[in-house]
Amino acid sequence: MSLRLRLTLTLGSAFILIWALATAWMFRDLRSQMMVSLDQRLVASARMVAGLVDQLPQPLSSAGNGTRFSADQLSIPDGMACQVSSLRGEILARSHASAPQNIDDQRSGFHDQQIDGAPWRSFTLARGDVRITTADRQQEREALNRSVVLATSAPVLMALFGSLAVLWWGLGQGLAPLKRMREALTRRSPDSLEPLQLPDLPAELQPLLDTQNQLLLRTAQALERERRLTGDAAHELRSPLTAIKTHLQVARMTAGDAREQALEHAEQGTDRLHRTLEQLLMLARVEGSLSFDDGLHCTMQQVARLALEDAHHGSGQIEAYETPALPQVPLAVPASLAVAALRNLLENALRHGQSAAGRAVQLHLSVVGGRARFEVRDQGPGIAAHDLENLTRRFWRTGQGAGSGLGLAIVQAIVQRCGGALHFDSEQAGLRVTLELPMVGASH
Repeated sequence: MSLRLRLTLTLGSAFILIWALATAWMFRDLRSQMMVSLDQRLVASARMVAGLVDQLPQPLSSAGNGTRFSADQLSIPDGMACQVSSLRGEILARSHASAPQNIDDQRSGFHDQQIDGAPWRSFTLARGDVRITTADRQQEREALNRSVVLATSAPVLMALFGSLAVLWWGLGQGLAPLKRMREALTRRSPDSLEPLQLPDLPAELQPLLDTQNQLLLRTAQALERERRLTGDAAHELRSPLTAIKTHLQVARMTAGDAREQALEHAEQGTDRLHRTLEQLLMLARVEGSLSFDDGLHCTMQQVARLALEDAHHGSGQIEAYETPALPQVPLAVPASLAVAALRNLLENALRHGQSAAGRAVQLHLSVVGGRARFEVRDQGPGIAAHDLENLTRRFWRTGQGAGSGLGLAIVQAIVQRCGGALHFDSEQAGLRVTLELPMVGASH
């Protein structure tokens, strides 16, 4: 069901209900006013007959029983009956011969009664020694009421159907901007991710357009990131594959020490390729929607211990320092991600940040602002200030070491996913990297 039809049915049903209630109220009030008017006509007719009786040259009681007056003589409207009787109940005069013969005139005022099997409405007026009764049929009253209802129903129905037609047209005009937006999206090519431009859009639809454009922008950024990753990965993987192939060819053509050396180089290339593929897989998992939450949460001391065990390969030393009385509060980050982030920082410091004197890499643990802070300091040559922003770029390297250039990019992805923070400061004595991760129960 279209939105236009749904809105028309909803609003149209509300219109019909409101119009029905208003019409019923109007008809009820109209019927009440009409019955009051007909009753007033009975009263006016009775008083008029009383005035005519007072003007007769002789009393009506001496004119003899069965005296007849025509409706024209008494000025009685058609469809009404009039009866004049004495206080003793003698019929002194009737409006016409067809008038009912047994009108009850013993009670003054209005009275509903059955006369000859038909319902009548009567009014009795006592004037001197006579009673004057006027009456009309309820059937004629109802017929008059129906005719009035039918006469007033036609404009009401026309107004109702006209309102529904205007509602259908108005909804079509109001939903026209949505139609323009749909048509604009339909005309776009599948690979077009430029922001959608629609002039003269209503204020209510502008947030929808902004959200749509933000989605297109995020999609474009994601596709560009994936294209760049695919290109960089293809370039980075081509070199070790080519080297492995070359070493294997050399090993096939040689023997002895040369063969063993070629096989060793091929094995080293295979290890490098394996590490690169593992880091690519880790980066894809962190940036994707895969869940790492296995219910296991570690304190910052446990994370530091596990990361030190994984990063210490005997090629360098790591000295760990803790702020006194660190709280034993678990991190609000899956343990695998926290350990991976800190391990990559430590391995990067061991690989690129050792000084010629072999001074150790330092790891400082502290809690600042409700967050666990891991500070990694090396004694290497440091990084130029203009290169600090490139440290988290995929496959970016300074040319030193044999890393793949993905370690810090993985750390940055983990930080963005878990709501942490990552800062780099290049000092004269090396590079300082600060990693902050949220703790359970602390405000972010």
